[in-house]
Amino acid sequence: MFKESSPAKDPDSPESETRPEFNPSSTDTTATTNPSTVQTAIDSDSLEATTFESASSEVTSAAADLPPERFNSLDELTHDLGSLHELSTRGSWQAILEKIAQARALFLLTKPHEHLTYLTYQVMALVKLRLSDEAVHELNSLHDFDGTHYRYESFPEIYPNRKGSMVPFSLRWLYALIPTKLGNRQEGLDRLYVLLDFVRDRIRDKESQNLDDSVELWKKRETFVMSCLLGFHLGHKEFGVSLDLIKELINRDPLDPVLISKLGSVQMQFGDIEGAKATFDRVEKMLNEGKSNGLLDETQFKNLVGRNKALVYVVAKDYVSAVKVYDECIERDNSDAIAVNNKALCLMYLRDLSDAIKVMENALERVPTAALNESLVVNLCSMYELAYVNHTDVKRTLNNWIARVAPDDFDSSSTRV
Repeated sequence: MFKESSPAKDPDSPESETRPEFNPSSTDTTATTNPSTVQTAIDSDSLEATTFESASSEVTSAAADLPPERFNSLDELTHDLGSLHELSTRGSWQAILEKIAQARALFLLTKPHEHLTYLTYQVMALVKLRLSDEAVHELNSLHDFDGTHYRYESFPEIYPNRKGSMVPFSLRWLYALIPTKLGNRQEGLDRLYVLLDFVRDRIRDKESQNLDDSVELWKKRETFVMSCLLGFHLGHKEFGVSLDLIKELINRDPLDPVLISKLGSVQMQFGDIEGAKATFDRVEKMLNEGKSNGLLDETQFKNLVGRNKALVYVVAKDYVSAVKVYDECIERDNSDAIAVNNKALCLMYLRDLSDAIKVMENALERVPTAALNESLVVNLCSMYELAYVNHTDVKRTLNNWIARVAPDDFDSSSTRV
């Protein structure tokens, strides 16, 4: 198995679905071989997994308080920005650092906002490569984000008739994220709430100026920060504040089936099974009536509804029925990593380790771009430990294959070799 190498992988992760008794954002890769310790879902409820790619897009979408002028390509905003963005979507973070170093060495960055944009990609790459101390050093070199030296009007000869901050929103978000990477969760939470206040101040300011496009942009950022906070609180089983955040987000977008499904999952965490079923029925009704906010295509929507149904079966320990529903999801979309992962886990709970392992291995070989996820690999390796006496050799083979095909930021320690 795992003989063919593949191109660099897209680091995108699917949304999370978890059984009530498990932490949806656990990043622990030291699970024992007790089946009860195996993670039960792709753990992208965590802050990083749900937001990093969105933040990467934010660097290129708008680097200032005002939307950028119309442009034909990303490179019109900043030197070779399209190349950096393309590398980020492939998880080629080391190549990004090399390209940034080269651009600086050749003095290719000529405008103040270009330096800030490249610095944002540099900090993001350092964080993805788990070099958080270096990322902190780069951030500390900036001093005050809101200083006059980071405002367009301070350089009228370069930016005529333009006002506002040139600090990319993603850089402010990374500043909030960094403490959590260094083990200081509370400071990270405090910074995120400060960032949320900052965003809401900008919304009020833009509304007072009747700048509708900017208001829309900053409201999207407000939702982004709230989603980050939701990931943090869910990851630490702080369900009360999580419910408040989910309900506020749903009030903003009552046609978001993913968010409503997440509400159902949280209700299950509370033990409100009937409430969760009613919430999942609401999502299915949206599918049948063709109501959605356009985030999902028909197949994705059907699979979301299917996975919701399967989750109810899993909670009731009806693993046979859950497997059937997950099979339907995989038949519709064989790259549905959540369905693959959770089907394998149901098979494991049915004491069919052999088939469970085959399900995961086949997915990794067939659609590595979608299936190569740390949580799935942790689960697979836990199954190896349960199934094989010589599990170290099997895991080493998997680890070598991952080294050839995974993006730069993949955590190789998930194989526990």
